[in-house]
Amino acid sequence: MNNNLKLVINNTHNKIEEKHFFEKEELKIILNLYAKMVSEGSWKDYGLSISSKQVSFSVFKNATENALYKICKNFKPKNKNFKYLITDTNGKVLKNSIGLENLIKNTNWKKL
Repeated sequence: MNNNLKLVINNTHNKIEEKHFFEKEELKIILNLYAKMVSEGSWKDYGLSISSKQVSFSVFKNATENALYKICKNFKPKNKNFKYLITDTNGKVLKNSIGLENLIKNTNWKKL
């Protein structure tokens, strides 16, 4: 038996960690866009990546290829305009914004 394990319940003394993922509303916006693009035949698959610096939603035309785009949320951007990004396969920033909804709405996905 391992005597080093502790069960902690309602530990209010520790600072609550920041959420390192998309919020529910953010994910809803992204998944609505994804559903639209899938129905048009533009996107076929997606993937999620999470690190301590950002979370990204990658979209694919074909599951065996590299991601077409990544919709990223930076947790601690140096500039508030880089909170949300759209990057290409190589990580080049194509668009950036302080708000996810504006970023998605103001992107012409067919011309991107």
